[in-house]
Amino acid sequence: MSVIGSRTLIASALVGSMLWTATPALADKEIGGGAETPNGASGNVDGDTLSAGVGRIVYDRSKNGSGGSVGAVSPTTTWTPPACWYAPKYTPAQLQAYMEPIWEAGSTGDQWDAEQREKYVNGGEYKDFNKEKTGKGYFWDSYVNESYPPGWDKCTKAPFWVDTGDAPPPGIENAITPEMLAQLAYAEIRVPGTAVKLAPEGTTKVNLPTWAWLDGADFKPVSVTASIPAIGLQATTTAEPVSLKIEPGTGDAQTYPASGECAIGNDGRIGEPYAKGKADETPPCGVRYLRSSGDGSYKLQATVTWKISWTGTGVNDPQDLPPGEFGADQDVIVQEIQSINR
Repeated sequence: MSVIGSRTLIASALVGSMLWTATPALADKEIGGGAETPNGASGNVDGDTLSAGVGRIVYDRSKNGSGGSVGAVSPTTTWTPPACWYAPKYTPAQLQAYMEPIWEAGSTGDQWDAEQREKYVNGGEYKDFNKEKTGKGYFWDSYVNESYPPGWDKCTKAPFWVDTGDAPPPGIENAITPEMLAQLAYAEIRVPGTAVKLAPEGTTKVNLPTWAWLDGADFKPVSVTASIPAIGLQATTTAEPVSLKIEPGTGDAQTYPASGECAIGNDGRIGEPYAKGKADETPPCGVRYLRSSGDGSYKLQATVTWKISWTGTGVNDPQDLPPGEFGADQDVIVQEIQSINR
């Protein structure tokens, strides 16, 4: 990292601390580099408020999973969302309000302060913080993904100007894009818990097929939209359930199908509910335990795989993101007593 980049980070931390202390109401809204909104609602951040940043991400979670058992999906690969990105952050007046306390504090050194004054005030790159262009664009700066640290040292470029409607200057890595918004929305996805329905329920018998299923009403697509209203950029990330994996919790068991992977049906249901008279049939999704659990129980692991895709500004055809998984354990008692489940 360059000396200038290091000093920029120190200065940013200094002023960020000052703003956090001065505006606690707004600080409460700043989570994961984006604007927190009430559960299931969309929201905005005041673009004229310095601590908010005009390019902060707004999340609409109204179509997300809800309820006490929901959780975040875990990518099936080592993929993670962006650590940081560049987006609109300051009007000319806001950048002045940001920079001048840094210079006045004198904590970054006279040389650095002089270089920054030359750049932003004296016309080295911008004259008087580019105030002649007020209302015609924004200074872009970095935002850090606080949910996936470390990210503070990944974007070190000083604030730069972008006219409204223009793309960032060439060579700016990590400038925000619809795909990056989709990746950030991925981390906000919440899906329902995976406690499967079993028949027999809770207690089953050795060598007796146990049926397993999930209702389609509980497992339907969910989505989160991330947007930056200031530049009209948005992306919607959608998660759709595709399969259920059953792991019996012991090697002394047989799964149905043999792979343990139960695909979702056309009706949105995974597996099939048990009905009276099916005791002699093989369940389309389930397990048969070959040995008693003794005085304890087996931990049956049920994991749903979700297909993740996105659409957004300029992208109408769904684009794939890494699949995600979410699962949970449940106790199954297996007894030696033989019986017929009718």
